[in-house]
Amino acid sequence: MTAARRNGRIVGGGLVVSFVLLALVVIWFRHTYVRVEKTLYLPPSGEAAYNPLYALARTLEADGVEVNARQRLMLDDNALGARDTLLLFNDPRALSPTETERLLAWVEQGGHLIVRTPMRSFEDGLADGDVPHTELLDQLSVWLVEEDPDCEAFQVEGEGHHVEFCRGRRFAFDGVVPELSWGNLQAGYVYARVAHGRGKVDVLADLDFLVNTGERGGMDGSVEAAPEGGLRDGPHRALARQVLAPNYGRGTMHLVYAAEMPTLWRTLLLRGWMVWIPLMLALAAWLWMRMQRFGPPVPSPAGERRSLLEHVRASGEHLYRYGRGVMLYSAVRQAFLAQLRRRDPVAAALSGDPQIEAVAARTGLPAERIRTALNAPASHDRKAFRDRISLLIQLRNRL
Repeated sequence: MTAARRNGRIVGGGLVVSFVLLALVVIWFRHTYVRVEKTLYLPPSGEAAYNPLYALARTLEADGVEVNARQRLMLDDNALGARDTLLLFNDPRALSPTETERLLAWVEQGGHLIVRTPMRSFEDGLADGDVPHTELLDQLSVWLVEEDPDCEAFQVEGEGHHVEFCRGRRFAFDGVVPELSWGNLQAGYVYARVAHGRGKVDVLADLDFLVNTGERGGMDGSVEAAPEGGLRDGPHRALARQVLAPNYGRGTMHLVYAAEMPTLWRTLLLRGWMVWIPLMLALAAWLWMRMQRFGPPVPSPAGERRSLLEHVRASGEHLYRYGRGVMLYSAVRQAFLAQLRRRDPVAAALSGDPQIEAVAARTGLPAERIRTALNAPASHDRKAFRDRISLLIQLRNRL
């Protein structure tokens, strides 16, 4: 009973100590823990990832405006009404002559067309000093300015200092007076609204103020910073409302955009770095493990030699080294006699001196040398062995 009580007290004391330590840890955690909320701005997904006018379309729909957003113009499938507005975000040089004529005819009936000047990123094939040619702008008597002027200041009440049209190509008119304009004749215009029949055409140097948001880096931790640019800026929203004003709310708003799908390699570089950086480190570690040594390269060892003549020669040297020279001599002598039977059966059928005389007459060598060649040498006489082998080979070749 004494041992049982002692063990019970030890277990009970351990449980009390454990409970006290757990209570202290909980109290310390609740005292030091601070709940913090952090907002992370993830990259767009779905249609917003490739449609630069997605935010504009959703904003117009929320305001009760009917929107038809698409990637291509497709006039046959999307009829334009007399009070509709067409925002052509694509480069106007992509328009065919037929599409240009149909668009201008639609504007004459009361439509509102919004176009941009050709983008500079598409001018790589032009020579220095050349300007891109656009049939739609030619029909509107618009010509492009070659110089790159400074940005235009744009101040909206309640907003900070802002500039616009820093990257676009400016333009001017030939014999046309615009209803509204932004810029001057010397540096060129960045925005102008001209009347065409009962409709209007807005020409702008750039349409980047209508996009969803500005460009963001992929590896600089920008997910914690709120995105800026595009329709997120107050001055951009005010400018967009003024540009869309003529037929706003009267008809359908057609938004034609070019899908901005990044390449696979750009996507992997910017968004897949969490995968390819560890893989590159693992590959470098594997190469380091497989590396044998540093320094100049060592020449590769010679490969195995498979020459039959070398094997025969090595076998002969082995037999002669171990006192089997008589076997080698007998093999050469039998080869000579076999050749003699094929070439001169009569001489081969003889024996002794008659055979030697017949071979001497056929080969032209002295009979004494032939007699010496047909007698086996002593096993220890290296010079005699070499001479007889050489003489037998010479006789065999003369038959």
